[in-house]
Amino acid sequence: MRAGIIPVTPFQQNCSILLCEETNRAAIVDPGGDLDQIVAALEKFGAAPEKIFLTHGHIDHCGGTAELRKQLGVPVEGPHEEDRFWIDQLPMQGSRFGFPHLEAFTPDRWLAGGDSVRFGNQELEVRFCPGHTPGHVIFFHRGERLALVGDVLFAGSIGRTDFPRGDHDTLIRSITAQLWPLGDDVTFISGHGPVSTFGAERESNPFVSDRALAGARGGPRYM
Repeated sequence: MRAGIIPVTPFQQNCSILLCEETNRAAIVDPGGDLDQIVAALEKFGAAPEKIFLTHGHIDHCGGTAELRKQLGVPVEGPHEEDRFWIDQLPMQGSRFGFPHLEAFTPDRWLAGGDSVRFGNQELEVRFCPGHTPGHVIFFHRGERLALVGDVLFAGSIGRTDFPRGDHDTLIRSITAQLWPLGDDVTFISGHGPVSTFGAERESNPFVSDRALAGARGGPRYM
């Protein structure tokens, strides 16, 4: 499996294209917008799109989903249904942030922890990681040691929890209970910024490194 990253929208959100090299089938993860760039990348890969996967319901991650589903004729899987209220707000959020008209939508399949998603000959595990949003999920490819974590974790930071129904303590539990057990060698693609590894973040991330979590809890809570 190959993975490509396309920064989209004014928020420079990392939309990912996953390509099954055995079948040339592709999955698009978090198509927030700039659909022409996403379609151009699929054409460059020579890939046949099969699925859209969503980590959570924020506008920069799923704003382009309804239109892309129409264009490509593929199903949408994710996030967890607890993020329905975010998806329902897309038209209002789009107007507020100056996006072209955005449509709310219902995924073809809501996801829960313990589920799996498939495209081509590839399978990714679904882990439920609330905190940034109440319905956030992440996708993990065990064979490639690759995780797509949305806005749960970043290189050197963690997701914001000051949005409606965000919760800092829940986010920390999601990271330590759902991400760290996957292994320090796992490379992750976050929703914004560069890739990193879980091991690097356990070593140096000021919010969730082993040292930070073992020390006082009175420091900064998010970026």
